[in-house]
Amino acid sequence: MSLQPLTHTRPAQPAMAPTPQRPVRLIARDLAASELLAAHSHAWGQVTYALEGVVRVTVGNSTWIVPPLRAIWIPPQALHEVATLEKSRLRALYVHADAAPFQRPECEVLAVSPLLRELIVALSQADADAAREALLAALILDEVSRSAAPAIRVALPTEKRLKTLCGTLIADPASSLTLRDWSQRVGASERTLARLFEQDLGMTFGQWRQQVRLAHAAPLIASGQPLARVAAELGYASQSAFSAMFKKTFGQSPSTFFVQNSD
Repeated sequence: MSLQPLTHTRPAQPAMAPTPQRPVRLIARDLAASELLAAHSHAWGQVTYALEGVVRVTVGNSTWIVPPLRAIWIPPQALHEVATLEKSRLRALYVHADAAPFQRPECEVLAVSPLLRELIVALSQADADAAREALLAALILDEVSRSAAPAIRVALPTEKRLKTLCGTLIADPASSLTLRDWSQRVGASERTLARLFEQDLGMTFGQWRQQVRLAHAAPLIASGQPLARVAAELGYASQSAFSAMFKKTFGQSPSTFFVQNSD
């Protein structure tokens, strides 16, 4: 899954911000591939979800690749941007800060159950019915609070040379370039790059690249692609090699992980 140059799009502004009386508001946007909702923040929290398509959500020094079986809770005031990796039906739930389903000032990955998905669809059709909107909002908040899921998070660097390297690998996770290859491209020795990974990201180059590949695997597996194809697309020599890496990380096979966490 490679990224094309992004088309910048203004973040959607709600007709009315969430209030204590209307704590959940929904903004629906159907976006083309490679669109970017530029970094912004607001006083309310947000559940970022795509009914169809895959988006990448970046908050601070972390990024997540989000397929339709997942959503991201973004706490109030957090600076965030959303990029579409393919054509997407984006649905953003704006949640009043007093009704936030999580109290930690950190993002949460959410498993989107069939119930939560249908509640979101129903809310988009309830604007003219205040009583129905209130009931749906209460159910959504309750379901979201129960939906935290294991995260496949990719840490982002702050160091300039690593930004170039990491940005390219996020766009092309199957790249087989070694750290020595990268040293010739970014103007730093292999030893220096290895040290920068440990200092800036707290892990080795190989560990970071594994995070990226896992993140890209999620939407491919969730869309029903055969594991052999996923493994090949992400640069693994075989399905068994990919499955072994996945099980080592999560303690489950890919198929078991995604079935269990999408119920």
